Amino acid sequence: MNKNNKSQENLSARLDKWLWAARFYKTRAIAKQMIDGGKVFYNNQRTKSSKAVNIDDVIRVRQGHEEKEVLVIAIAETRRDATFAQTLYKETEESIEVRAKNSLARQQGILLNPASDTKPDKKQRRKLREFKERI
Repeated sequence: MNKNNKSQENLSARLDKWLWAARFYKTRAIAKQMIDGGKVFYNNQRTKSSKAVNIDDVIRVRQGHEEKEVLVIAIAETRRDATFAQTLYKETEESIEVRAKNSLARQQGILLNPASDTKPDKKQRRKLREFKERI
């Protein structure tokens, strides 16, 4: 019976455990918060942290500015080293392209609008406030 239980465990795992084992989040508690907060989509739908993850499922994970869409290749419930974690999933080509474009746009935006060396004085702060309130 022990072997049967092991083989059934390998076929699916809880979503929060899988995200933790795949090293998307540092702890299971953070993974659960992100799932409950709508930052993780399972097969393009919001889900619960107890959802069973199966092979060939698509998971979309939002982390800060980054959004990754990954295909589940393997199942694991225990956290191991990073090289093992990378074997659990494969990022889709579309996701890689979108992330590269967004990264480039963010870099160009920073280069076009550099931060000033000094804080705005009182008059400049008033102008900024007026400008923001108009929009």
